Amino acid sequence: MEIKGTIIQVLPETSGVSKAGNAWKKREYVLENTEGNFPRKVAFTCFGENADKIQLTVGQQVNMFFDIESREYMGRWYTDIRCWRCDVESAPANATAAPSQAAGVPLPPPPVMGMGDDEKLPF
Repeated sequence: MEIKGTIIQVLPETSGVSKAGNAWKKREYVLENTEGNFPRKVAFTCFGENADKIQLTVGQQVNMFFDIESREYMGRWYTDIRCWRCDVESAPANATAAPSQAAGVPLPPPPVMGMGDDEKLPF
């Protein structure tokens, strides 16, 4: 599955050791999806080696790919959203650039002013 949105929260890394003696770690993030009528918040996990590979910061626009899995424990069901890939969308290089520059449209060259007698300077 896939969802686009903005990272709005980065939770602390969690780690531990399984019953089998294997070390594990996970990072959790909260993404806000603004597509549709109402904004949706999705908390997701990067587990194992993905916790090291996927490092996100607040404010990044991302396209997240994930799997959903539910499991039962003592009569209650728990759902886990695990991210397996997260592509960071590129932001404009210069947010203060003119609109045509930000959109990637080249600007026309500036007019060349000559020093002829028939041309008048603006000052």
